[in-house]
Amino acid sequence: MRIPFQVKTTCSIGLLFSAAQVGAQIAPPPDYNQKIGDVVVSASRAGTELREMTQNTSILTKEDLEQAPEQTIDQVLKNQSSVFINDQPYYEKDPTAQSLNVRGLGNARTLVLIDGVPANDAMYGTVQWNLVPMSAIQDVEFIRGGVSNLYGNMGMGGVVNITTKPIDDNKGEISGSYGTNATGNVAVSKEIAINEVLKLRASADYFSTEGYVNQPTISPATVYPAKNSAGQAAPLLPGMGPESASSANYRLQGSLKISADTDAFFNMGSHSMQNLPTGGYNFAVKSTQESTISAGSTTRLSSAQKVQVNAYYENTTLWQQNVTNSPPAAPFISANYNDPYTTAGLSAQYTHDLKEQWIDQLIVSVDGRQVAASNLTNTFSSATNYTKGILSSSDYAKGQQEFYGLLGQIKSKSQFIPLEATLSARVDQWQSQIPTYWIAGANGVPGYTNVPNQVVNKFSPNLGLLYQATKELDFRAAAYQGFHAPGLNNMIRTFGSSTSVSLSNPLLTPENMTGFEAGADYRWKAGFVQITGFSSAVKNAVYAPTVTQAQAQAAGCPASVCTGGGQSVTLYGNNQNLQSQGLEFQSHYDFNSKLAMDATYTHTNAVLTWIGSGVSAALNPIGSQVGGVPQNMGTAGLTYYPIPKTSLTTTVRYVGNSWMDGAHTLPVPAYAVIGLRANYQWTPSTTLYASVVNLLNRNYITYGTGTSQGSYIAGQPQSITVGARMVF
Repeated sequence: MRIPFQVKTTCSIGLLFSAAQVGAQIAPPPDYNQKIGDVVVSASRAGTELREMTQNTSILTKEDLEQAPEQTIDQVLKNQSSVFINDQPYYEKDPTAQSLNVRGLGNARTLVLIDGVPANDAMYGTVQWNLVPMSAIQDVEFIRGGVSNLYGNMGMGGVVNITTKPIDDNKGEISGSYGTNATGNVAVSKEIAINEVLKLRASADYFSTEGYVNQPTISPATVYPAKNSAGQAAPLLPGMGPESASSANYRLQGSLKISADTDAFFNMGSHSMQNLPTGGYNFAVKSTQESTISAGSTTRLSSAQKVQVNAYYENTTLWQQNVTNSPPAAPFISANYNDPYTTAGLSAQYTHDLKEQWIDQLIVSVDGRQVAASNLTNTFSSATNYTKGILSSSDYAKGQQEFYGLLGQIKSKSQFIPLEATLSARVDQWQSQIPTYWIAGANGVPGYTNVPNQVVNKFSPNLGLLYQATKELDFRAAAYQGFHAPGLNNMIRTFGSSTSVSLSNPLLTPENMTGFEAGADYRWKAGFVQITGFSSAVKNAVYAPTVTQAQAQAAGCPASVCTGGGQSVTLYGNNQNLQSQGLEFQSHYDFNSKLAMDATYTHTNAVLTWIGSGVSAALNPIGSQVGGVPQNMGTAGLTYYPIPKTSLTTTVRYVGNSWMDGAHTLPVPAYAVIGLRANYQWTPSTTLYASVVNLLNRNYITYGTGTSQGSYIAGQPQSITVGARMVF
């Protein structure tokens, strides 16, 4: 029986697809305790069976993705428990805002992998969702909670591992869709078995949309030219329009059978994206261009021992333009900047399954990674100055960070009681070098800043316990520690205008996290119920408060740039502590072979517990729910198989009341959105589908973070999509 994708959260996720669509409505429901043993979580780095995971873990299969009303991977993930991604697809967002927040710990603190390679942007830490289309994905693994013990940096909130489809013999696939707002997608792939040693897949996809207007005109936002009581302008201003986007990916993948004991792979890709975010100004296109390559091998030394080696490299260029819009003057480009950056990594892992000794499994791993970037920003005070190329300020910086890690992990099962323990520990060294950092005013004379190199060592342990009380019931718990290095954008990218300046801080240091979770899983033949409680605390969190002119100048900003007066200046610092506590609930029930129900619920309390000197207590009150984190979220869904080869899925997503800011001056009302998806297997190789997001076309404001009513964002309007997929 197939489960609606929205609630495939936890151990039984994706296991209900053992019956093909043709016979799904007559096949008996699976026995979860039997089926769950067939699923292995590769993101655990230990090949751990799903039922043995000590942290709340989900798997989305390709069937889940094919059932989704939503048409992008970020919007599919938003329906998982403890995932904070609002109802605005990634392509409608600024390239530097396509992020992921897990358990309310904040954006850019969760690792996303594509085939084991980081998809987190090397400059901003955000997620490059455009690198892989839905049609190319085999499954998605999602481990919640700290995984710095496995991956080091970026692992405070968890890890999402997206795996592309394996290469078969001489198979081809083509898919296409078209829908509301001229949103279209086409993808094609062809596999070729060159010989017994080498198999290749070439694939290409293209996406385009005219987009929609993201700025709301409903309460609590006001409509231009009205302003709210604080004198803040309305979200929708003259000149704003639909936020169109397009992207393309070209990939060549290969698998090799080097010997009877060694398998290898390689991936090469070229990726591009253009969009008009933040107001849809058609004269301010933002674009990214990436080149990626990765390769690896697995060698079996014996039936119980193996060695894995992997390497990857990505080169990215981001070109972005910021717009100032202060009616009645026409909007103009107030800043442009160019960010070229790279990431490169190498890892080696040894795994030994001992089985008959008191240690069941031993893992030792070493890895290294480097991210390097530069930023050139030019600022203009008016449309005339932009046209003439007259700068009001300019800044340039380049830097790099290096990570070196050593991991050890042991797993042991008790011979006397049904208890399994996993103990892992990782030591990381973070190195930061920023050899060039300057800011120049209108006179073009740069003010250089001497930035010392930094070296910080981090220790990230994790202890997980799993107790199987009965065949149906188990209890699990985990305690962990992690860290997150400051993003290069926070350390080297300064930008601004005559009214506001955002100063980077090259002296930032890593954030630290400690956390624990405990949960229970109860599975029976017709379904499951799972519940997890968690608590995490982040210290030295990076935040950018408003500073005085004297503080700005002390940080290296020339008086001709940070002028004072009515100008506001922010400066990043390690000046907040955050605590997030919550509850995650997931369940599934097969009424019969034709009807299944799913439900999830997430409750999250995320508050500041400390603020540093210079941080406004009024804007950042301690003990108050932080902005952009609704306390209550939930999903419910039904899947029905009315006739052979046909499935219908309907879902409801509920998001409770929230605030955009910690001071609770910008409310976001609760909302519920209904989705619908129908699939029909026309022939054994061809599937047709139709989906609707926001079935009732509700006009609503989706949650997010911001400091003024101009930050309000409209949720995705009704979006209808029809499509087909054919395998040949």
